[in-house]
Amino acid sequence: MSDLRRPIKAALLQVHSIAGLALALLWAVVGLTGATMAFEDEIEASLNSHIMRVDASATRRLTPDELVARLQAAGDFGKVSAVAMASDPSAATRVRFARSEGGSRPSSVYVDPYDGHVLGSPRGEDFFATVRKLHRWLLLPGDGNGIGRKITGSAAICLIVMLISGLVLRWPHRARSVKMWLKPNLGLRGRGLYRSLHAVIGTWVLPVYLVMTLTGLWYSFEWYKAGANWLFARPQATAAAMPAKPPRGETGAESKGEAKVDAKSEAKPLAFDHVWSTYLQQENGSYGRALLTLPAGAGTTVRVRSWPRDSSLESVRDEFRIDAVTGRVIAADRYADKTFGERVLAGVLDIHRGAILGWPGKLAFMLAAAMMPLFAVTGLLLYLSRRRHRRLARPPVAHLVPGE
Repeated sequence: MSDLRRPIKAALLQVHSIAGLALALLWAVVGLTGATMAFEDEIEASLNSHIMRVDASATRRLTPDELVARLQAAGDFGKVSAVAMASDPSAATRVRFARSEGGSRPSSVYVDPYDGHVLGSPRGEDFFATVRKLHRWLLLPGDGNGIGRKITGSAAICLIVMLISGLVLRWPHRARSVKMWLKPNLGLRGRGLYRSLHAVIGTWVLPVYLVMTLTGLWYSFEWYKAGANWLFARPQATAAAMPAKPPRGETGAESKGEAKVDAKSEAKPLAFDHVWSTYLQQENGSYGRALLTLPAGAGTTVRVRSWPRDSSLESVRDEFRIDAVTGRVIAADRYADKTFGERVLAGVLDIHRGAILGWPGKLAFMLAAAMMPLFAVTGLLLYLSRRRHRRLARPPVAHLVPGE
């Protein structure tokens, strides 16, 4: 190694070691929780198959408002916040509820779309909700508006530094040594085995971790999201983008373009049927499932997300904002009208979890995320081994003998 490269690599090793020791536990938590959520939809579908399906019937299915009315007559479930409808005649309807004054959210329920009777609450929903909060916000107060979001975002930036420094540290001195990059030497013991596992498996997962971190930052920092929109989206599309979901506990004022209602109308609970009728006209019945979400504040605009029948990706969807009182379409964002860059931005979540590559991609990303604790353990063992080696290699300090 040249005299110039030696101090550079020594400095990179210090940065790599210190950052790794400081954040290893946090990365391990984020990795394990991410791996746990990789097949959340499939797990919940398996656990709740008995309440997610009904016997198809020639009977007319109830409208969203009729379903909500029968649900509220059946018991005190809480204030309805969203209704998920499906075109499949054998699919049950899912109803979600708003947070209580204490901040907790009741479990959603599945109801029969033909008669409105309650089929039950899905198993695993609360578990995955807790795992999601741990993954995104470390269960810290404030959820998405608290400090946890910035901590995980900062940890993601540090992980990028770790990946780049690890790649530089492992860069081969000779071209032929590249052959050794993808095969760990399991015949080694002790420090040699730790280094081989740490470096080789790190090489395998490095591209996956880069994708995870670069897409994960989208959910942590507004400046990052704004920069990505500037880079990938058309200016007019960015300017016309639908407002983000308001922070919990903040109602916010509605835009001037939204319909105004008198005090008497505002006092009445918002209804879904005007929105549902307008939405069906917009999509002309060509939808697979739709999610109607009431505004978190005092507005009258309902957000409708619509997925086609043949799509398994979260990102392939149309979005509408429809006034619940007048049924007027305030904004429409169709997936077919997006440019390639805008589709990339819409698919950040699918890219983040590997779903963009189908179930093999989700499996690969899950395994990579689950390996994060391996790097924490092997990195710590390498650090301790290095300290021990330096201590043994240090020349002994001479002691004066009495009388000399």
